[in-house]
Amino acid sequence: MTNIEIDDKSGFCFGVVKAINKAEEELAKGETLYCLGDIVHNGQEVERLAEMGLITINHEEFSKLHNVKVLLRAHGEPPSTYELANKNNITLIDASCPVVLKLQARIKKSYENSPTADTQIVIFGHHGHAEVNGLVGQTKGTAIVIEDESELNKVDFSKNIRLFSQTTKSLNGFNHLVTTLSKKTKEGADFEYFDTICRQVANRIPNITTFAKQKDIIIFVSGKKSSNGKVLYEHSKKINPNTFLVSDAEEIESLNIDFSKKIGICGATSTPRWVMENIAAKLNEESLKQKQV
Repeated sequence: MTNIEIDDKSGFCFGVVKAINKAEEELAKGETLYCLGDIVHNGQEVERLAEMGLITINHEEFSKLHNVKVLLRAHGEPPSTYELANKNNITLIDASCPVVLKLQARIKKSYENSPTADTQIVIFGHHGHAEVNGLVGQTKGTAIVIEDESELNKVDFSKNIRLFSQTTKSLNGFNHLVTTLSKKTKEGADFEYFDTICRQVANRIPNITTFAKQKDIIIFVSGKKSSNGKVLYEHSKKINPNTFLVSDAEEIESLNIDFSKKIGICGATSTPRWVMENIAAKLNEESLKQKQV
């Protein structure tokens, strides 16, 4: 295992840790507990908690529940979710990330304090992402979501613009968007921007840069649904072209790995440490097989 190292700065962010801890605490009481959406974008962790009794539901199923207990994951929820819970006597275990809740409050305040006809709330984020849905909900569905600059045709540059970002988006991408919007905003219109990117996530970029440079091969571990995982994997690939994306240990067998090289294992903010350890164990197992051939 001397050539294989797990990045000690990878893995769950504090928001995910908080959500999982709350789920485990509630499940330990032996009561039925639902979770609105996957608690984390990692299938193996979802399965682990399901075995403990956590029942994952979607919003349609949530709307039909009454008199039960439902956990809200770290991504946060729009006001409509809380209103429905109150109407149906649903007890909410709110595990929304504090960083996301703070951002929701800022967007809601900005929306309520601005004339919506003259000011556009623009959110730099992924369409349909749970966190983004919660953010748009603070504006009664009026916020404009843009994933990249190809969607700038949605913005009226003759009107005021207030730009926010999904907490897990790329800091470089956000800064580039700020520069572009600054240039495009027409005279007489105001452009304000708020850097709302979580630094615990953003700081993964410089860490991944250093780690990827130190290794010959990078095994990046992430669930396929993870927005943060996609960003970090693509960055690692730029730094080290020998970066492979896997979600579980079984995928290692299909990779053509030279075990004489220095191998690094890292992951997204939604990747459990135990999954990365399983990957390391599998790599060691495959390395021993090669030596025996």
